Amino acid sequence: MILKPNRPHRMRLPGGALVPIICGGLIASACASYTTIPLEDRRLLARDLTVRHADKFLRLSFYVTPFFGDGSKKLLTTVPPEDVQLIKGPSGELINPGPVEAILRAGTRIRITRVEFPTAFAVAERPINTPRTQPWIYLHPVGRPDDAPLILVLRPEIRAGEEFEAEVERYLSNADPSSTLSRWPETVQQAVRAKTAIIDMPAEALEMAWGYPERKAVSFVNAVKNEQWLYSGERRQAHLVDGRIVRLETGKAER
Repeated sequence: MILKPNRPHRMRLPGGALVPIICGGLIASACASYTTIPLEDRRLLARDLTVRHADKFLRLSFYVTPFFGDGSKKLLTTVPPEDVQLIKGPSGELINPGPVEAILRAGTRIRITRVEFPTAFAVAERPINTPRTQPWIYLHPVGRPDDAPLILVLRPEIRAGEEFEAEVERYLSNADPSSTLSRWPETVQQAVRAKTAIIDMPAEALEMAWGYPERKAVSFVNAVKNEQWLYSGERRQAHLVDGRIVRLETGKAER
C-alpha cells in the first residue's frame, strides 16, 4: 500500500507568521504527539507546578549550556556537554549542545514558569535540532526573571501524572538541600558546587555533584559493600566502598 500525504495546512502562530503543517502519510511522525498523559492531567500538572509549587530548589548541581543553537533558551544538564545524550546526528553521533557557560549549585532557588508537554503542536513548533519529543520544564533562578529560560529536559515515555511528578522531583526539591550539604567538610561542599568528585566523598554528595549514574554495579565482599557508578558515555566512573569514594576514573571510555 502506498501512503499519500495530506495536503499541507497552514497555521497562524503567535505574532502572525504562517507556517505549513503537514500531517499524515509518510511524514506523520512530524505531527505525532509524544505524550500519553491525558489532557486534563496535563493541565493539572502544569497548574500545580507553575502556580502552587512553582518555587523549588535544585536537588543536584547543574551545568548551563547553549540550547542546541536556539539562542532564546539555555540547557540545564547534570552531565558535561560532550556526554549529553538528547539528540543524535544523521550518522548516529551525539549532538553537543555547546560549551559550559555556568554552574548552578545544588540548593539554588529556582522557579518553574512553564511546563511543556510534547504534544503534536509543541513538537511541530519546536526547532528541529532540539529534543523536540521530550517534556520541557522552563525554569528561572529566583531573582533573575529576565534571563533566558533554563530548559530541563525530562526523559521520554512518561505515561502518567504521578510518574511525571516523580521525574520532576528527581531534579527539583521543595526542601532546600543546603542543610544536607552543610553537614559535610568544606572540601566536599566545594566539590559539589564545582560539579567535581573527590576521594572520600560520600555517595549522596557524589550524586549531588555528578548527578545520577547511568548504571551501578554493586557487590559485597566480607560484608563490605562495593559499588561502581558509571555515567553516560562511561567517561566518568566512581568506585565506592561502604558509601565513600575510593577511586575515580575520568578518561575516555574504551570502544
